[in-house]
Amino acid sequence: MENDKALDVDALVPLPFPYEDWKDTPIPTLSDEQRERFEAGPDGVSALQIPKPQTEEEKEERVAQFLAGLAKLLDKENNWTFLQPLMLSLENCVKCQTCNDSCGIYTDSGRAEMYRPTFRGEVLRKIIDRYIKPGGGILPKLRGHDIELNWDLLVNLAELSYRCTLCRRCAQTCPIGVDNGLISREIRKLFSQELGIAMPELHTLGTVKQLKTGSSTGLNPAGVADVIEFAEEDIEEKTGLSLKIPFNKEGAEYLVMHNAGEFLSWPENLQAFVIILEKAGVSWTMASDPVGYDSVNYGLFYDDVQYSRIVLKHYGIAKKLGVQKILEGECGHAHKAAMPVADRLVPRDMFVRTESSLVLLEDIVMNDRIKLDPSRNDFPVTLHDPCNITRSMGIIQPQRNILKKICPQFREMTPHGVDNYCCGGGSGFAVGNSVNFPDWRTRVAGRMKFRQILNAFSDSIGPETNKYVCAPCSNCKGQLRDIIRYYEGWDRCGILYGGLVELIVNAMVDVPEGFLEWEFH
Repeated sequence: MENDKALDVDALVPLPFPYEDWKDTPIPTLSDEQRERFEAGPDGVSALQIPKPQTEEEKEERVAQFLAGLAKLLDKENNWTFLQPLMLSLENCVKCQTCNDSCGIYTDSGRAEMYRPTFRGEVLRKIIDRYIKPGGGILPKLRGHDIELNWDLLVNLAELSYRCTLCRRCAQTCPIGVDNGLISREIRKLFSQELGIAMPELHTLGTVKQLKTGSSTGLNPAGVADVIEFAEEDIEEKTGLSLKIPFNKEGAEYLVMHNAGEFLSWPENLQAFVIILEKAGVSWTMASDPVGYDSVNYGLFYDDVQYSRIVLKHYGIAKKLGVQKILEGECGHAHKAAMPVADRLVPRDMFVRTESSLVLLEDIVMNDRIKLDPSRNDFPVTLHDPCNITRSMGIIQPQRNILKKICPQFREMTPHGVDNYCCGGGSGFAVGNSVNFPDWRTRVAGRMKFRQILNAFSDSIGPETNKYVCAPCSNCKGQLRDIIRYYEGWDRCGILYGGLVELIVNAMVDVPEGFLEWEFH
């Protein structure tokens, strides 16, 4: 594979009406200064900002580090968490390529070979056959698995592990359950834990900042206090309701944790949760302890060690407050990190039951614990299914039951539920904003989702009709914001995005009309 070769945007799948005339601007190539500092992947994109080695000896040292790390990745003592599913996927793929058409990145790129779901796994298998398994000097050639491991190959493998959103749609499609998303994730883990190579926004600007300040956004407790004060004031100004957000309430039923990105980018989501929980009479609290108010756990996407550091802090805070349960707000990866994955890692004496806010919201709405007027939401609404909530956890109906009750013009995307396509911002991509990665993310990774949105609203696609994409996930909202902005979806089509709780509050009889503001930001 040749490095730094720009992807041909003319090969991208065309968009439907009213985008027949849409011309994608090329993905910018790295500047001369960036080329001096960073490596680029085979598509010319740099998601990782991998520093260029200064000598051939340094390159050889990095290759040796990779091989030592690969041996550990395949060792039960060093990878007891995911070794079994990893080996089942590595050893049982029959290369039928059934999964190809399940990947929106592969299909909408114009079927670029390097984005094929099985591509990364095939490269890793060849390396294992040649350099890890006995007989690597001869047997790989007989099996057609010969490969020459060098620095350029490692750069390509590392970067391509970040061209997969880990949505696992391919795993769902595979007739024998081979999980190429897991393979990509484990490749990321190898590079992070053994070579210190990871997407900066996930590690340095995410996990490290979260452990240092208490939040992946950089908000410290004093900053959170300011956000909370603003939220309480804004709630009263918008609704006339004088509500206080409970902090550090010991023995509450729920410790509510939000993706801290909501605090800064979508404070209306936090406010809507406060209104619903208070009006429904729920016993709840938030935590002022560092990390306790931020459900983000980016280690889920790239590093077991970093993941464990965050999840243990989350559970420790819940135990300290003596709450009955942790309630995850509208964040897809926080759901998966706190429930099915944490179940494998958290010691039993630290375990606290964790629930999805979608299930509690369904109970509140469907059992009329708050009074609602669906006519307030009489505009076209469609639902984006966050991969980690639906496909990874099977939470499908609660959000649909709510929308069907409060949104008269609700319509599904095609496909939807467990068959949904990723927004293109999964596995941390939504916060990836370095070098030219955002350009790839909007043009390639998010293209399928934007096509789905246009098709869902095809009966009222003009800008004269306001339309709402409901996305109960903070990272998904970040990606939707960027793709709608790139494709001029608000100006051309009147497409807005937001969470689920905003729609619920917008329909609440006890709240003055107009909580939902039709303004793109």
